[in-house]
Amino acid sequence: MSPFGTRLAQAVAARGPLCPGIDPHPELLAAWGLPVSVDGLRRFADICVEAFGGFAIVKPQVAFFEAFGAGGFSALEETIAGLRAAGVLVLADAKRGDIGSTMAAYARAWVGDSPLAADAVTASPYLGFESLRPLLDTAAAHGRGVFVLAATSNPEGAGVQCATVAGRTVAQSIVDAAGAENRVTGTGSVGVVIGATLTELPDLSAFEGPVLAPGLGAQGGRPEDLGRLGARVLPAVSREVLRAGPDVAALRASAERLRDAVAYLA
Repeated sequence: MSPFGTRLAQAVAARGPLCPGIDPHPELLAAWGLPVSVDGLRRFADICVEAFGGFAIVKPQVAFFEAFGAGGFSALEETIAGLRAAGVLVLADAKRGDIGSTMAAYARAWVGDSPLAADAVTASPYLGFESLRPLLDTAAAHGRGVFVLAATSNPEGAGVQCATVAGRTVAQSIVDAAGAENRVTGTGSVGVVIGATLTELPDLSAFEGPVLAPGLGAQGGRPEDLGRLGARVLPAVSREVLRAGPDVAALRASAERLRDAVAYLA
């Protein structure tokens, strides 16, 4: 398998940079007229897979699946398989982070040989960037990617992420460490997560990797503001698009309108 960074660049060039999310929140299940159950979860995910089949990369939010236990994980496996069958790259939004053998187990689950393994996974580096080493190495060995949380838009995050150590913010140190990882591997398969609604950003001028930017649409992020996040930004959108469901055609059209609005980024 070619490196994730290569496959992502090819997919974005062909299909645009928008990253729709599959977030089966209980309120959305109810709004779509679906039961808040594993059956409703599966139907929600199936509709999203059908609607998003023409996109480069799609991001299932793992928490909303695992809330249903074993049945939820089974539905997530089916969702990942369905997206792959449609030729879509899958970014599992799991935000995993731990140390040692536990991090290695997460790595096997999300970027190894597990049925849950996606093309890429989100990860939290706030036990130290090198705590992610098992995940980074396993992902590289399997041609998969990792998106590392750097600067998030939640107000609570600033207390840690904007703290300064040795003249750099913690968020900047994460961006720099991810950039160094890409320089070592030469694949551009390690990305960072930067909130699209942030007013102050880390310096991304030397970062050669993808930037996942959640917050487009309902959370206040605007297409015209995304250029400041660099040439490889992946605008992530969930609620703004998902509220158009459950009709597949309407859901697809909503996502395509946003994809066209950010097409200049590809």
